[in-house]
Amino acid sequence: MRQAENTDAGRNSRRGRLLAVTRTGTVRGVEGLLIRVEVDLQRADQTSFRTVGLPDAVIREAQLRVKAALRNSGFHVPPGHVVVNLAPAGVRKEGAGFDLAVALGILAATGMAPRHRLADTLLLGELALDGSLRPVPGGLPITWEAAAAGMRSAIVHPENAAEAAMAPGIRVYPAVSLHAAADLLAAPQLPPPFRPSGPARTASRTGVDLAQVRGQPRARRALEIAAAGAHNLLFTGPPGSGKTLLVGILPDLLPGLSPEQAMDVARIRSAIGQPLSAPPGRPPFRAPHHTISYAGMAGGGPGPRPGEVTLAHHGVLFLDELPEFQRPVLECLRQPLESGDIHVGRVRHSVRFPASFQLAAAMNPCPCGFHGEGGRPCRCPPAFVARYRSRISGPLLDRVDLHLTVRPVTSGDVLGPAAGETTATVRERVRRAREARAERFRTAKTPVRMSILEVKAASASGPFRSLVSWAMDGLGMSARGITRAFRVARTIADLAGSGRIEPLHFEEAIQFRAATDLSESGGAGYSSRASEARKTEGRR
Repeated sequence: MRQAENTDAGRNSRRGRLLAVTRTGTVRGVEGLLIRVEVDLQRADQTSFRTVGLPDAVIREAQLRVKAALRNSGFHVPPGHVVVNLAPAGVRKEGAGFDLAVALGILAATGMAPRHRLADTLLLGELALDGSLRPVPGGLPITWEAAAAGMRSAIVHPENAAEAAMAPGIRVYPAVSLHAAADLLAAPQLPPPFRPSGPARTASRTGVDLAQVRGQPRARRALEIAAAGAHNLLFTGPPGSGKTLLVGILPDLLPGLSPEQAMDVARIRSAIGQPLSAPPGRPPFRAPHHTISYAGMAGGGPGPRPGEVTLAHHGVLFLDELPEFQRPVLECLRQPLESGDIHVGRVRHSVRFPASFQLAAAMNPCPCGFHGEGGRPCRCPPAFVARYRSRISGPLLDRVDLHLTVRPVTSGDVLGPAAGETTATVRERVRRAREARAERFRTAKTPVRMSILEVKAASASGPFRSLVSWAMDGLGMSARGITRAFRVARTIADLAGSGRIEPLHFEEAIQFRAATDLSESGGAGYSSRASEARKTEGRR
């Protein structure tokens, strides 16, 4: 292939035309797409520059940046007509990362840069007018795609070098300018490739240890269960009860990401141009403001670009003041909460974004925040309270595994000694529970959910029939709610080191599934049913 290109270039040179081919890339969604840059230069008295292949305005403006960068880097390009074709021609291209490939293609066409390394070298970077190189988003997914296509090296800006070097099987060479990149191509022997430094130390995200939280034993328990099983969580309570603080500790309870998950997170961050400053093994934690748009949450735009549900992939998406979010923004969460991905459709193509995240949310019981609290009176009319709670649809609430009313801490909790476990202790228990689940399903990917068949078999057994009947007929839980309750019970059993789900585990799961306080609505009936189920199990 390389010999054919050189033969064609020689034939065209005799005809007064010079042709060179370089490789670069762009990002579609969060995936890399390789672009073949074909540069045709016809010598003439006048100079023109045209780019074809569905370029956007930024790429069309590259002719001005490339001309100035070549001139200010000391390269004399003879006058002529330059045509740059970006293949595949039917795919729209965006961004300024094509500048370096176009400039080196012109130099190769005029004989000022060698061609022998162009076929298997990825060129990625934006050019400044003085010839210096600038970083571009998408270094990791583009380099990953280049490595999969068999390319052996990549020349990028130093700020893109660390992420690009994460792609397996490709050597990365940083370059600070167009001249430095041309020198790398002309070097008889390439220098040693870039070597990334070791991962940074993982510190607490909030700086607050779980042992410093006073009171709130049930909220602590809900956090532990949510972390062990990646269950969705909703805290409801008055202002100042500690909802936001508690959810902020949740990422510190999660075990580190697997190498595959860490790579997925790094590729997403690279695709949108975010620096990979966080430790690569830490699950992401996203907390968008309630004024976020639909496209900001689900993804969109001309590109389109990933939204918050994708940026929280393999991590936690925290929605504080849940009813304040726009209804369409909340409803877009329903698909990814079930399937783990989200599809953004456009006229010419659709993009699938990964969106396997854990939802954590917090809300007040009413607009003033004190409905149902004895300490301060609620100023909201009943119609206002109903309208406030109706902003969250039933189908969305049905996808939340753990519901808990967080009560305000008392003076005894604040003044008394801290009696809770530390974050490290709970995290270790969470890790053991996830390992037990992974061993049970014989897979390294955690967490693994119970299948529908397993849930049906468990719910049909004698000890659970009474509990299931009461949960569906008394509490109004749906079939999806029962399924999720059994999955929560399976997590509780893993935390307890039990090989099977006991009625006590399912009993606790139902308490967390109920959106209302069971002590105020049917608590006595629930306790009698639970006791009856345990007695039946004992007789068996």
